[in-house]
Amino acid sequence: MTTKKSAKNAGRAGLRTATIVRNTTETRIELDLTIEGSGRYKISTGIRFFDHMLELFTRHGAFDLEMKCDGDLDVDQHHTVEDVGIALGEAFDKALGDKRGILRAGYFVMPMDETLAIAAVDLSGRAAFAVDAKVRTRLVGDLQTELVTDFFEGFARGARANVHVKTMYGRSNHHKIEAIFKAFARALRVACSRDKQLGEMLPSTKGLL
Repeated sequence: MTTKKSAKNAGRAGLRTATIVRNTTETRIELDLTIEGSGRYKISTGIRFFDHMLELFTRHGAFDLEMKCDGDLDVDQHHTVEDVGIALGEAFDKALGDKRGILRAGYFVMPMDETLAIAAVDLSGRAAFAVDAKVRTRLVGDLQTELVTDFFEGFARGARANVHVKTMYGRSNHHKIEAIFKAFARALRVACSRDKQLGEMLPSTKGLL
C-alpha cells in the first residue's frame, strides 16, 4: 500500500486552518478545516449516516469542514471510516501547530432525548482511545456500527490525542451514536479553545506536545 499525505497550516487573520490530502490504494481523501468556523460543512463519504454524524460534529464544534472521500465501499466501509478519522485527526493536529495557548483538554456531557453520552479529549501528543457506544444493532442507517470505534481510533492516531467517548444509557441506537459525536465535538471545541489566562504558554511541563 502506498500513502501520500500533504498538509498546510495557515494563519490568515488568526484563523487556524489545515488542508489534508490523503491518497492510498483504498481511499482518496481531501479536506479543508477551519477551527474558528461557524459550523459550515460540505461532506461526502459515500456513507450517508456517517456524513450526518460528521455534519453534526462540525456544527456542534463550530468548525468549518469540507471533505470528500472516495473509498473502496465495494469491499467494505472500514477503510473509509478509519481513514476519514485519521485524516480529520491530522487536520486538527496541523491546524493547532505547536499547541501553545490552547486549553488542551476538554469534556462534555451530552443529552440526546432519552440518551446520555460523555466525551473527554486531551490533545496530549499521545494517541489513546476508549469507546463504549453500547450499540446493539449491526447497522444504523447505512453505517456499520462497529466502525464507530474505528473512527475514533483513527482520529486519536491522526491527532495524537486521547479520545474517550461513552454512552451512559439510552434506548435508541441512533441517539447513542449521535450523542457521542455531539459530545465529542463539544469536548474538542473546548480543548482547541485559546486559554486567555495562560496566553501563549505551552499547556505542558514537558516543553513539547
